[in-house]
Amino acid sequence: MSEAEGLTVSPFRLVVFDCDGTLVDSQHSIVAAMNVAFEEAGLDEPDAAAVRHVVGLALEEAIARLLPRAISEQHRQVAAAYRRAFHILRQRPDYQEPLFPGICDVIDGLGRAGSLLGVATGKSRRGLIATLERHGLRDRFVTLQTVDDNPGKPAPDMLLRAMRETGADPAETAMIGDTIYDLEMARRAGTAAIAATWGYHDAAELGPYADAVAESPATLLSVIEILSGRSSCVSEQF
Repeated sequence: MSEAEGLTVSPFRLVVFDCDGTLVDSQHSIVAAMNVAFEEAGLDEPDAAAVRHVVGLALEEAIARLLPRAISEQHRQVAAAYRRAFHILRQRPDYQEPLFPGICDVIDGLGRAGSLLGVATGKSRRGLIATLERHGLRDRFVTLQTVDDNPGKPAPDMLLRAMRETGADPAETAMIGDTIYDLEMARRAGTAAIAATWGYHDAAELGPYADAVAESPATLLSVIEILSGRSSCVSEQF
C-alpha cells in the first residue's frame, strides 16, 4: 500500500510520534549545540554518535549519560548552556531541521483514516512548538507531551497522559519512535511500539523492543494496517 492510498479506517484511535529522529532530522543542530555546551564547560567535544544515541532522553539525563563521572551540578550547567546554544542556532537564517521525506503523507493518511495524532518528546514544550510551527504542523496534533510536564522517557507517563487527554486506551494506541527509549515507553504504557529505523538508533538495536519495524515513512501506513488487531508482540519488518 502506498502512502497516497492511505488507510480507509485506522486501527488506532491515537497515534503518537516521537519528534527528533522520527518527524524531523535535527541531529546536526543537536550535535552542534552540544559541542558549544561542552566547550563552554571546558570539556572536550563529545562523540557525535554518542550524542545521537541519547537523543530522546530528557536533556539532563542525556548529558548525565554523556558525562557519567561529572556531578549533577555540572550536568545542569551543561544543560543550560545547551539550551542557550540551541536557541541561538534556531534563530539563524540557515537553521535546518527538515521533516523526513514522506512524513507529511503519513500524517495526512492517518488523519483521513480517523486517527488522533500526538507527539511525545524529550524536547521542551517551547522547542516542540517551534519545530511544529516551522513546518506548519502545530494544528495536526491534538496532544503534545514533553518533559516540561512529565518524567522523561522511557517512563510511560507521556503516553499515559496522551491517552487520558484523548480518551484512547492502550489497545487503541500506537507509539512511533526511532529510539529504544520510545519503544520501551510504549511497552511500559501497554501500547503498540513501532520502530522508525530512519532515525538515530539502528534496526538491530530497535528490533527486540518493537511490535513492528518500519524502514521508511513510506511504509508506515502499511505497518499500521498490518498491526490491526494484533494483541501480542510479533516483530515484523517492512
